[in-house]
Amino acid sequence: MEFTEKRQRWKKINALTPQKMELAHRLLERIRAGEDVMDLIRHHPLEGGGYLNKAALVAAYNEMVKAGTLEPDGAQLEKIRMKPMRTLSGVTTVTVLTKPYPCPGKCIFCPTDVRMPKSYLPDEPGAMRALEHQFDPYTQVESRIRALTNLGHPTDKIELLILGGTWSSYRRDYQEWFIGRCFDAMNHSQNLPALEPQRQEVFDAAVLEKLHSTNETAPHRNVGLVIETRPDEINPDEIKWLRHLGVTKVQMGAQSFNDHILEINKRGHDVESTRQATALLRAAGFKIVLHWMPNLLGATPQTDREDFARLWEDFCPDEIKIYPNQLLANAELYEYWQRGEFKPYTTEELVDLIADIKPTIPRYCRVNRVIRDIPGNNVVEGNRRTSLRQDVHDEMKRRGTRCQCVRCREVKGKAVALSAMRLNDHAYSASKAEEHFISFNTEDDRLAGFIRLSLPSRESPATGMTDLDGAALIREVHVYGQSLPVGAEKTGAAQHVGLGTRLLEEAEKIAKQKGFGKLAVISAVGTRQYYLDRGFERGEYYLVKNI
Repeated sequence: MEFTEKRQRWKKINALTPQKMELAHRLLERIRAGEDVMDLIRHHPLEGGGYLNKAALVAAYNEMVKAGTLEPDGAQLEKIRMKPMRTLSGVTTVTVLTKPYPCPGKCIFCPTDVRMPKSYLPDEPGAMRALEHQFDPYTQVESRIRALTNLGHPTDKIELLILGGTWSSYRRDYQEWFIGRCFDAMNHSQNLPALEPQRQEVFDAAVLEKLHSTNETAPHRNVGLVIETRPDEINPDEIKWLRHLGVTKVQMGAQSFNDHILEINKRGHDVESTRQATALLRAAGFKIVLHWMPNLLGATPQTDREDFARLWEDFCPDEIKIYPNQLLANAELYEYWQRGEFKPYTTEELVDLIADIKPTIPRYCRVNRVIRDIPGNNVVEGNRRTSLRQDVHDEMKRRGTRCQCVRCREVKGKAVALSAMRLNDHAYSASKAEEHFISFNTEDDRLAGFIRLSLPSRESPATGMTDLDGAALIREVHVYGQSLPVGAEKTGAAQHVGLGTRLLEEAEKIAKQKGFGKLAVISAVGTRQYYLDRGFERGEYYLVKNI
């Protein structure tokens, strides 16, 4: 069955019929009285088979609130929200894919499918949605926001994650058009009609600037914009272009820190390229995500352990994605396997490896993923489990070890009290800069919020952007808790007890003590007002403040 047909069938199965809505209304009354959501769903099967899903409960809740028969109740909505973990980090992520386009890389491990951008398969969840929308950026964003809203998630603070091959290899007029259409979808509301679709060749900087400006007060504000590219594509001209587009975070495939491994896997760049790109992105204030791949051709579990340790010698990314190499039939590596020149690790070998290295990850880094979401039917041999993260955590628990990365310590939905917070400043050196990971932690070492302050040295690479001359850099401010609508409050939520302002004050104090006279922040379009309200002013590409 074609992937679009599968999605249409799924939508039909999950359509909200009058029968489902009537049952949802009844169950909501009982949930308000304190009964358990999942128990109620299990004990009230639908006629003809199956069970009510949470989307139906959210739809019924919204209908009753709109009709005035139910008072808005954030606690009740939180109980019935589908997959609350999606927004417990404080923002709502919307993922979109660019169209299929040639990639400069020739990596032997990378799958090739003419229907998809390089390295993606059409039955990966995000890729399936993109294919259904024919890679149109507006409809991808609009439909995802609508779906998340229907599942009960707030969508006024959006991190836009753009995937698909190598972003920097696409034509710049396409890039400008693609991001502009994404912003148009985020800006859209009942009171603000969408722009007429424009051809990419006439979608100029003025149109994008207008869309950015509108988004500062739009119903769905962009609080982070992420692209993925290769280290050998990063240079001063490229980072200036990325700031023009509104990009705040860059993902790069480092894959390995061994030049021989990179060469025999036909990666097309060396370790020094990754080092220089990381240093330049840091000097420009970007948040840095590196991808690392164990089980490449030529590697062993032991050499992978040694390779992972090199991550923290100088690169020191803010976030990492661990993507174990997976043997796929439509990758060149498949031919090496057929000749007996490559053998994938077993699931047990991978769990053992990652359980060894995960406790070594510094407290300033977040592990976003430990496996790609590739359906197991695509994997020829080796690990097929997409639940590898949980398998690793189970193994670490058995060993009595723990990971201290950002994700493992996030406070998530737990209520916090400012008076019980401990302020911590974790300083470390990276890419010729002095980094400060300043955080508020709970008494049990949960992370309630943090700020990344970067102090460039004289050896830091030149960015060519005057906003950054003599400036200390705020690369990220993040406060945790369930993402809430702008202006809403939630008792004890970390986002609403003033932690962000306190962190900014601490960063300013440290920058002053280190002799800096200016602060620059790499603000996303939708967070500009937050910083403007705290004494920053508009520069060319950054918001700046004299201190």
